[in-house]
Amino acid sequence: MSPITEILTDVVSASVGIGSGIETFPMCDYVMQSVFIKMTGFQEQKLKCICWELASVDFEYRYDYKTNPVGDRSSYNDKQTLYKDLIGQLQKRSKSFKTASDLDKKEILSRTTTAVKEIFAESNLSIWSQKSFNEYGIIWNEIKTKHFANDNNNLFTALKDGELSLQVIYRDYLYRFRNRIAHNTQSYQQNLPTLNTLVSQNYIYENYFIWFSTLVLIDEIFRELYRLYLQTFIDQ
Repeated sequence: MSPITEILTDVVSASVGIGSGIETFPMCDYVMQSVFIKMTGFQEQKLKCICWELASVDFEYRYDYKTNPVGDRSSYNDKQTLYKDLIGQLQKRSKSFKTASDLDKKEILSRTTTAVKEIFAESNLSIWSQKSFNEYGIIWNEIKTKHFANDNNNLFTALKDGELSLQVIYRDYLYRFRNRIAHNTQSYQQNLPTLNTLVSQNYIYENYFIWFSTLVLIDEIFRELYRLYLQTFIDQ
């Protein structure tokens, strides 16, 4: 399964020839939006493919999948449902599987953080959005293994109010923006963010680099779980 980071590598390579002079800055949001929507679509299709693979092996799962469709795999609830389903299939095939011990969360987080930082370092996109890139670095350094995949039921951990939560970032910022771009709701939506949004302390989460990293983290989690799922066929 191709990693979602290939999309980020492609856009950095494609934008090298544009330069980073002030005359290129208007390109920033257009390029960022294009990459963002491409990543969300890439991930949705990948998760659907995983569903089909599970359903081709487990016919009971196939029946449930066909009779209780969960949507296009774009919302947090859709992704969490597949997370639980995939772990359930893993445990069916390997009774000893435990998320806490068998999923190498430190490695997953390390791969995510390293990939995003190295891809964007000294790139046009990080120069165009230098403030956002710097803020992303500070915020993402606070993300620890406790924030995701702590049990069989929650993709992202629901933390106390006021604590940094990937679940909140996905639901309240990333997913809302995804819908505005994907469905062009900015052209007619009445409840768009106002200028007051700029002074909100949570405005720092309106950050493409944080969203990119969140999508990469989800991708890494599912790729690792699916790898472990395929490994059960080899072991048996």
